[in-house]
Amino acid sequence: MINGILIVNKPIGLTSHDVVKEIRRKFKMRQVGHAGTLDPLATGILIMLLGKTTKLFNKFVGLDKAYRATLVLGTTTDSADIQGKVMKTLPYEHVTRVRVEEVFKKFTGEMDQIPPMVSAIKRQGKKLYQLARKGIEVKREARKINVHCLRLEGFHPPHVEFYLECSKGTYVRQLAEDIGKDLGCGACIAQIERTQVGSFTMDEAVNIEDIDESHIRHWEG
Repeated sequence: MINGILIVNKPIGLTSHDVVKEIRRKFKMRQVGHAGTLDPLATGILIMLLGKTTKLFNKFVGLDKAYRATLVLGTTTDSADIQGKVMKTLPYEHVTRVRVEEVFKKFTGEMDQIPPMVSAIKRQGKKLYQLARKGIEVKREARKINVHCLRLEGFHPPHVEFYLECSKGTYVRQLAEDIGKDLGCGACIAQIERTQVGSFTMDEAVNIEDIDESHIRHWEG
């Protein structure tokens, strides 16, 4: 039995469970899990838990996270990302760099966030994204989140690049959509990279095709 953690650089197009299946295949073991879902559009750090370390799920999933992401002004979709069905397009020419920075300040600190329908939160045994695929929308309760840092890194309308440090349970897509509403033009996510989880950074992350036993960190706690 292998016990420990792997810091994986998840590529675009794979689900977190796809990565679990690949790690199971590589090490010929069943007891593999991940701490903090990344959906297919997102890339970056995915912490994999192997063997007895799967019992430490709550310890890892509760860590703060950091992202680099890009939103698209003027477009809203049913999934809050560019891969979803376009629901509305609005002019965005009035949006300036200064205005974006002003709105970013409003979305910094502790706040309530309503999780999106395209999330893995369960309602009566069903994940919300499973209901969303059937066209079903249910009421979601707001959750407390904390945005420690929200910084504009690039302004090339309609694309806005930003850096985010936040607490667990923060949905980057929902944040982008809410920012778009405040700007009066709507917005959705075009790209997300998770660059840090707790003290783990991209410098430590390994590509799936390169993983071997030398990358496993034995972990106690």
